Amino acid sequence: MLQLNQISLRRGTRLLFGNANLTVHPGQRLGLVGANGCGKTSLFAMLQNQLDPDEGEVYIPAKTVIAQVEQETPALSRCALDFVIDGDKELRALQAELEQAQETGKDEALPHIYEQIENIDGYRAEQRAARMLNGLGFRDDDIKRAVAEFSGGWRMRLNLAQALMRRSDLLLLDEPTNHLDLPAIVWLERWLQSYPGVLLAISHDRDFLDGISTHIAHIEHEQLTQYTGNYSNFEKLRAERLALQQAMHDRQQREIKHIESFITRFKAKASKAKQAQSRVKMLERMSLIAPAHADSPFGFQFLAPHKLPNHLFKLERCDVGYEQAQGAPLRIVNQVNLSISAGDRVALLGMNGAGKSTVMKAIAQGSTMLSGERLLAQDCNIAYFAQHQVEQLNVERSAFDHLRDQDDKLTEQEIRNFLGGFDFHGDRIFEPVGPFSGGEKARLVLALMIQQRPNLLLLDEPTNHLDLQMRQALSMALQSYDGALVIIAHDRHLIRSVCDELYIVHEGQCTPYKDDLDTYSAWLSAQNSADKSSDKDTTNKNHSKKANRKNEAEKRRLLKPYSDRIRKAEKAMEKLRKQLGTLEEQLGDSDLYSNEQRKDEMKNLLQQQAEHKQALDEVEMEWLEASEDYENKAAQY
Repeated sequence: MLQLNQISLRRGTRLLFGNANLTVHPGQRLGLVGANGCGKTSLFAMLQNQLDPDEGEVYIPAKTVIAQVEQETPALSRCALDFVIDGDKELRALQAELEQAQETGKDEALPHIYEQIENIDGYRAEQRAARMLNGLGFRDDDIKRAVAEFSGGWRMRLNLAQALMRRSDLLLLDEPTNHLDLPAIVWLERWLQSYPGVLLAISHDRDFLDGISTHIAHIEHEQLTQYTGNYSNFEKLRAERLALQQAMHDRQQREIKHIESFITRFKAKASKAKQAQSRVKMLERMSLIAPAHADSPFGFQFLAPHKLPNHLFKLERCDVGYEQAQGAPLRIVNQVNLSISAGDRVALLGMNGAGKSTVMKAIAQGSTMLSGERLLAQDCNIAYFAQHQVEQLNVERSAFDHLRDQDDKLTEQEIRNFLGGFDFHGDRIFEPVGPFSGGEKARLVLALMIQQRPNLLLLDEPTNHLDLQMRQALSMALQSYDGALVIIAHDRHLIRSVCDELYIVHEGQCTPYKDDLDTYSAWLSAQNSADKSSDKDTTNKNHSKKANRKNEAEKRRLLKPYSDRIRKAEKAMEKLRKQLGTLEEQLGDSDLYSNEQRKDEMKNLLQQQAEHKQALDEVEMEWLEASEDYENKAAQY
């Protein structure tokens, strides 16, 4: 259980939240939400003893194992599979204990260690880790690659897998979907639904929160409020609470005005002075009810395009991919046919690496076209949002400069008003964008795109780094956008809100998807569980696996001393063969036999060779006997 009692937490002189109470039991999954900077990440730091509360008590039972996603990953030569298994510290400790017992010959300790490994399902660790990596988007040939070979985003996925692999009581996830595509998010959502411990997750993905949360904790106006249910239920309950608060505030304001009117009318009359004074004291004692505030700092809309042709864009029989320095081009998606007209709302769906962004680049610039035709209307005005646009911002120039560079006819007040809708206010608009957060840079790029008045909007993962309020504002703005839209996003709420056509990129094809987004999520789950079909065959073949599990464990326990003898003999043989190889290389030196001064060295080497050969014969005999004993013992079961 996790419990916060009357917690107050500050960063410097600023109060993040005060008098906070929170109780979460095992099996409950808490979504932590609130505006950027409200204290969500600081709360996580407090739970990990990185920050001390200014007031109150944090209760976490002794020996609670806390798992969280590491933010840095060294460039390790260790393979991805082993790196993920390292997250199971209990298993790694038992494996080290087992290896030490085998090397020191403490055979009496082996059965107990084998049993402990069996109890924590350690013999299936590689299988579980491989499934986890597959669910997070890694291919089968990736799991043996070195960690150092992966990019930063994929290393974050490895860190996430390692955290999930750990046998924890409290799991802290801070924006776990930031580096994931939609298939990986669906997999993670299903995995977390069965997590037995206490889960706290910070996320700006409302569909993800809906899928995993049993409770929501909201930080707002320096207060932490806990709600039962998922994010949609939280929104409903919060709206009801705000409506009630506003109604109570309005009623109180009417009462205050009535009292103030009485005081004003009768304070000068001696006969009413006492009653008027009583009303004054009543006002002084009254606890004022604050008006309800649910205002978003974002308020913008897409400017109407200057021109909006009926037919904007068309790809005909296009093969898309990349040219290679040597050999044939790499074709990723074949024979793409896609026509975009005014008002179309299209989402591109597909598994990670299927080619969605490659198709988007063909639409945006034609840079990935290998064959076919790309037809644009004469007045087609494309605005393309992708990660490289964010990275191409001039870090030394301000948001004001970027907008003025794009349109030098805008006045300072017009720029201030426009950027204010994206929560850039005051002198902030004149500061260099280099220190801006990822979310601020993404908001600026969106602002620059909107100001161009495009009639075809291409968005490739636009919600990365955007908080819930900005995502909602973007969704509302896109709903009233007059132009056409093609979007790739892992935010299902955004797709559901703004798109009415779905295309799926899968197995080299880009085709219309006739079902809805919820059906697509089920399809993704089926794809992610394709590896389970082989497990199903195994299960059918070994129908009594669960019933025989203890018997199998006992069988392994009894056979292990024999297999250990075999393994020990094999190690000794390998060592002796290497040493013999070295001796024979030295004996191959012709100078050894012709040089009288090296006669003693030659005799010594020959003696060592004879001793090693004899030792090897003895070990090989031990290996044969151990193998025979193992086979005879195994035949009894």
